[in-house]
Amino acid sequence: MSVRPIKLTFPGASGANLAARLDLPAGRIRAYALFAHCFTCSKDLVGARKISESLTRQGIAVMRFDFTGLGDSGGDFASTNFSSNLADLKTAISFLRENYEAPAILIGHSLGGRAVLSIAAEVPEVKAVVTIGSPDSPSHVTHQFAEQLDTIREHGEAEVLLGQRPFTIRQQFLDDLENHSLEEISRKQNYALLVMHSPVDTIVGIENATGIFTSARHPKSFVSLDKADHLLSDKKDAAYAAAVIGGWASHYIDDEESEEEEETETGIVELSETGLGKFQNTVRIGPHKLLADEPLDMGGLGSGPSPYEFLSTALGACTNMTLRMYADHKKIPLDRVSIRVRHFKTHGRDSESAAGDNDAQAARLDHFEREIALEGDFDDKTRARLLEIADKCPVHRTLEAGAKVLTRDVTEAELANDEGSS
Repeated sequence: MSVRPIKLTFPGASGANLAARLDLPAGRIRAYALFAHCFTCSKDLVGARKISESLTRQGIAVMRFDFTGLGDSGGDFASTNFSSNLADLKTAISFLRENYEAPAILIGHSLGGRAVLSIAAEVPEVKAVVTIGSPDSPSHVTHQFAEQLDTIREHGEAEVLLGQRPFTIRQQFLDDLENHSLEEISRKQNYALLVMHSPVDTIVGIENATGIFTSARHPKSFVSLDKADHLLSDKKDAAYAAAVIGGWASHYIDDEESEEEEETETGIVELSETGLGKFQNTVRIGPHKLLADEPLDMGGLGSGPSPYEFLSTALGACTNMTLRMYADHKKIPLDRVSIRVRHFKTHGRDSESAAGDNDAQAARLDHFEREIALEGDFDDKTRARLLEIADKCPVHRTLEAGAKVLTRDVTEAELANDEGSS
């Protein structure tokens, strides 16, 4: 299955088209999650991206969308209020349910967290809810434009600056904020709750996390985000929050097949772009899931080994395994093998193997430098023999002999079934 993000649109509660992004994992989807962003933010917040990336690695699909009038969504933000945000959330859930699968996990950041708390009990499929830096009352958002409150009450509306961007706030927005009780939400709670908050959050104080947590029923958990700011703008803070959410949520997902090994043909490696960064790919080898990427200085995210690092890994692992098999067969007391492999390129003229070959001299040749440490009680003659055996490992022979690569053009549907992968 492709993990390239799917761009979606669906009609919001007001009729305006809302922009969404659905990130799908490689392989079987264990569950769906819906992410609600903060007041005046968008679905492309750093924290939202990191959380989606972490969950897709664990087989959880994540949809995030822009509320009416924000990000890439249509509509007029000035005409919205907290109730319309809740209506947009319900519409997003219905869209997921009708077209994919209802979310088992709801995640909300800041006011988005307060919003998912308000509607979670109405969604029977929801098993887990996460709030990040969320206020215990929707009316907390008025602190961000307290100086304009009198103007709004007198004239019915006012333009305020939020995050250095102008927004029009109307009286109906203020009136609506007082109509949502945390006590009523907690009384209806039928899901596990994770409250995440930074003690140094200057936008939504830590006392809000206390209000949410103490009002909630068990099962509930609290995780401090330590030195993170409100927006999780530091990627390290966002990555930490994402890792915690992924591990915590997995405990509450009904996943009867999680213990079963998926049947895949031996020797098949499946790769798909994730859509995160320029080069990141998921790599699926039977039940094993990895990431491939390029380092930061090559324009990647540095989230996984590079293609040549995977190739170096294959050489090193094959060498280790070949030496172990030989030592066990010959009853050599080889305690441990450690290998370091380095890949680099040199000009053909610098390589003895290219002497006399004009084409090779102009080319750049690949080199794999392999350093082998052998530990055990054996003599120098045995050591020399083991190093000879290292050169006989199958991957070593493949690299030296070369290989032919055959390429076939197939459809996504063919790629997804066994026949297309064989």
